[in-house]
Amino acid sequence: MKVINDIIEWLVQTGLLSVLAIFSLKQLKPILDNKAEHASTEQSKALWTLLEQVADMAVTSLVSQDKSGREKFDEASMIVNDVMKKQGYKLDSQTIHTAVQSAYEKSDLTPTKIKEDE
Repeated sequence: MKVINDIIEWLVQTGLLSVLAIFSLKQLKPILDNKAEHASTEQSKALWTLLEQVADMAVTSLVSQDKSGREKFDEASMIVNDVMKKQGYKLDSQTIHTAVQSAYEKSDLTPTKIKEDE
């Protein structure tokens, strides 16, 4: 045990421990940055997936209502905004409108596509 303490004390006194720590941090920094970027990307994907699901549900819930398309779009946008706020996400209106528009375009229940005669 005394030998280990002597080695550690020698590393501290000579400054070699500091050099090794700085070298290790410089080698690990790109790896840690990459991990942080990956986590951020995954979080963004999860948020967009949640936003798409909420928008799809909002659009589907309004399809059968007797309102104009614009009224349905505005109400769906409000629903999505409220749900996302309750989940703790503050999104700008352009992002919400994009998600709702995408949900309308993907929905089989909304008449957005013109069917061609076969």
